[in-house]
Amino acid sequence: MKSKLAVLFLLLLIPIAAAPLDPAVQSLSHSILKELIEINTTDTPRGNVTTAALAMQKRFAAAGLPASDMLLAGPNDRKQNLIVRLRGASTSLAPILIIGHIDVVEARREDWTTDPFVLVEKGGYFYGRGTQDMKGSDAMVITTLLRFLHEGYKPDRDIILALTADEEGGTANGVDWLLKNKPEQVRAGFVLNPDAGGANTVNGKPLNLDIEAAEKVYADFLLTVRNPGGHSSLPVPDNAIYHLVDSLARLEKYQFPFELSPVTRGFFESIQKVATPEEASTINAVLVPHPDPAALARFSANPRYNSTTHTTCVATRLNAGHANNALPQLAQANINCRILPGHSIEEVRENLLDIFADKEVRVQYIDSATNEPRDTAPTEKGLPPVAIPAQITNTLLKTATTFWAGAPLVPEMETGASDSKYTIARGIPTFGFSGLAIDRDDVRAHGKDERVRITDYYDGVEFWYRWLKALTSEN
Repeated sequence: MKSKLAVLFLLLLIPIAAAPLDPAVQSLSHSILKELIEINTTDTPRGNVTTAALAMQKRFAAAGLPASDMLLAGPNDRKQNLIVRLRGASTSLAPILIIGHIDVVEARREDWTTDPFVLVEKGGYFYGRGTQDMKGSDAMVITTLLRFLHEGYKPDRDIILALTADEEGGTANGVDWLLKNKPEQVRAGFVLNPDAGGANTVNGKPLNLDIEAAEKVYADFLLTVRNPGGHSSLPVPDNAIYHLVDSLARLEKYQFPFELSPVTRGFFESIQKVATPEEASTINAVLVPHPDPAALARFSANPRYNSTTHTTCVATRLNAGHANNALPQLAQANINCRILPGHSIEEVRENLLDIFADKEVRVQYIDSATNEPRDTAPTEKGLPPVAIPAQITNTLLKTATTFWAGAPLVPEMETGASDSKYTIARGIPTFGFSGLAIDRDDVRAHGKDERVRITDYYDGVEFWYRWLKALTSEN
C-alpha cells in the first residue's frame, strides 16, 4: 500500500503567468539582499550577526512596525537575534513562526572570482556569500512583511519572523537560544523554514518542489587514540596515527541499515514518476518489502538516495602528532553523523564503538551547546514526521503553479541539518520550503562563487508574498 504522503505528488494546474514584479518592490528586495550580503555575518572575528539584525530592525521600524513588536535578544553582543511580529486579526489562531538564519559560512576572497561579501550581478546571476544559504530567502520574507506593512494588510493570525545566529556553526545558535530563553516570543502553531525544501530546476526548467517534512539529527563525535610516543627513529607497531586510521578504515567500509519512513517512501514513490527509466527501475527495486542486496547496492551508489535512507557517519577532520621527529602521542578525528529519525545520538555513539571494536579508541559526543566532548550523548530519539496540513500544501500548490508549472510537490526528509531540528525537537510542526529555485547541478551553498539566478530571486520575492498572504487570509 502506498504511503498517504504520496498523494502530495500532484501535478500543478495550467499556469497563469505571473505579473512583472513592481519596480518599487524589485528595488526594495534588491536593496535588502545587497545589505544582507555585504554585512559579514560569519562566525569569525570579522563577522557580526548583530549588525545585520540591527539593519533589518531599522527597516521594520521605518515601515511603521511598533517597537513593542520587535525584540533584539541573544547571549552576547555579536550574536543578537531579531524577532518581529506582525499582528493578526485573531488571537485564537496560533501564530506562524518563520525562522531564517542570517549567519553564513566563511568565504575567502582568494578562493572566489568575485568578492564574496559584495553583491555582484554577472551573467544573469547574483553572486555573494549567502545568496543560496540563506540570505536570499531571508530577503524574500523580509520584503514580504514590509509589503504587508506598507499595504496595511492584516493577516488572520500573528506572523512571527526570527532572524537568527549560528545555524552554520558556533555555540550561540539563535533558534535554540530563543526556544530556551524567550519561548513566549516564538510560540507558534507551526513553523515555516525557508532554509529547507524548495524548487529544483534543470537549466531553469522546473523539475519538482520539495517540502521538508522531516530532518535528520546532526551529531559530531571525537575519536581519540593516545600513545606514549617516542623518538621517530625507533618506530613501534602501536603508532597512534596508524591506530586511528585503521579505525577510520573500518568506518569507511560500514553501512548503516537501510530504512524507509513514510516521508522517504513517499519521496521515492513520487520522484520515480519523473525519473529516467533507469533511475525509476533502481528506485522501484527497493520499494518492495524485502529488497535484495544487489538492488540496495545499486540504489545506495547514488549519494542523495543513500543519505536519505541511511544514517551516515564520515570523518571530516584530523589532528595528530606534535613534532616531525617524534612518534605521535595523540591522534584525533572528528566524525560527523546525520542520524535518521527514530534513533538517538547515544545509540549511534554506541554503534561507533561496536564498529571500531577497540577499547583503545575513545568515542565522545561533541556537545552542540558547549563544543565540549562528553562520554555520553543524548538518548532522546529523533521525532517522526507529522502530516503536512492541507492548508499548507494546497496554498503552496496554488501559488507555485504561477512560477513552476508542472512541477510535482514531493515530501522530503532534509539530509543535511537546519534549524528545523530545534523546533521539531520541541514538538512544533515544522515544514521547509525556500521559494528560491536552484538548478540541481548548481548547488553552491558553502562553496565557491555562490550564486542565484536573478530571475529566480525575483520570482521567489513574489512567491513568498502571494503564498504567505494565501496562508493568512481569512476564509
